[in-house]
Amino acid sequence: MSTPMPTTAVTGPPALWLRDNCPCGACRDPRNGQKLFQITDLPAHLSVGEARGSVPAAGGGPGWEVVWEPDGHRSVYDAAWLAAHAPGPGGGATGRGDGGGGGGRGLPGDGRTEADKELWSAADLRGRVPEAAWEAYEADPRVREEVLESVARLGFALLRGVPVRDRAVLDVARTFGFVRETNYGELFEVRVETDPTNLAFTGAGIAPHTDNPYRDPVPTLQLLHCLVNGAPGGDSGLVDGFHAAALLRAEDPHAFAVLARTPVEFVFADARAELRAERPLIDVDPLGRVREIRFNNRSTGTVHGPADEVEAFYTAYRTFGELLLRPALRLDFRLAPGDCVVFDNTRLLHARTAFAESGERHLQGTYADLDGLLSTLAVLRRAGGTA
Repeated sequence: MSTPMPTTAVTGPPALWLRDNCPCGACRDPRNGQKLFQITDLPAHLSVGEARGSVPAAGGGPGWEVVWEPDGHRSVYDAAWLAAHAPGPGGGATGRGDGGGGGGRGLPGDGRTEADKELWSAADLRGRVPEAAWEAYEADPRVREEVLESVARLGFALLRGVPVRDRAVLDVARTFGFVRETNYGELFEVRVETDPTNLAFTGAGIAPHTDNPYRDPVPTLQLLHCLVNGAPGGDSGLVDGFHAAALLRAEDPHAFAVLARTPVEFVFADARAELRAERPLIDVDPLGRVREIRFNNRSTGTVHGPADEVEAFYTAYRTFGELLLRPALRLDFRLAPGDCVVFDNTRLLHARTAFAESGERHLQGTYADLDGLLSTLAVLRRAGGTA
């Protein structure tokens, strides 16, 4: 006798969803798991003809067998997989929550939105700044996994004792992904220049900002490796932009909505490059979850639109800017030679205090991308049995 499939929905999972996730060898290549059919290849009037529980699934655990009409195709689903992924009532997944971010509505995230992050202010990280020794990171996969997990969850990690030599920052990036080469080259020098094309190459203090908002796609990871830091001043700071955006949403929902919907043109130009991108300061996914922050006054171009909308934008822009300057949000630290900070450039804003241009301060930086880091992290978890 057939029994109903386990689901919180009264009518069970949608038939097309269930058939689209058939794991059999006729539907998925057993060597790589990729689908062998298009959605248009499925019968137009697909329905479950019969469902039978307590059958062995491919992994050895209990499963559910479904016989489809009108084509008689047979599918076997792992019961635990169904419990974790089958759509539930109201559009939510039955097995996973939203991880504490705003606007999640009970749905799982893709690892990139606030739903999958631990949001923080400076006090939250007192005594637990994520850091590791370079030698341990290189030698021990568990340490590497912890460091990359910190970047994914908290937005950054600090490696101590990276060799103080030219281009070592590229070696760090290649331990988890690929260097993103830009018009600055594979790496860029953060030091005082005679004819600077960017305020970063002066001794000026720089307020919290994200890098390269004028690129689309923006580099999603940034690395800064300290070679020399002997000048008075020049301390570093990080602000969790997702946390700041969540505060703005709670304190001034209208300002949050304005910044999430208003396109801003970001611009960079020098003798060799001219770059432009038009994106909001706060980018959200279709469910309203914060996914990206772009905030850089040095690269913000002219905002266009009706006068009332431009005025509303500037009011919200100022409100968010003031919030980002709250001392409680900013984690301050000083990089020593050999320190390398890896951080999420779509989430964290970084800053520095002014320093004496007569003193020596030299960092080397490079860009990389989160997809490479998250891929490496997933493989490490698989190997360590923590996936």
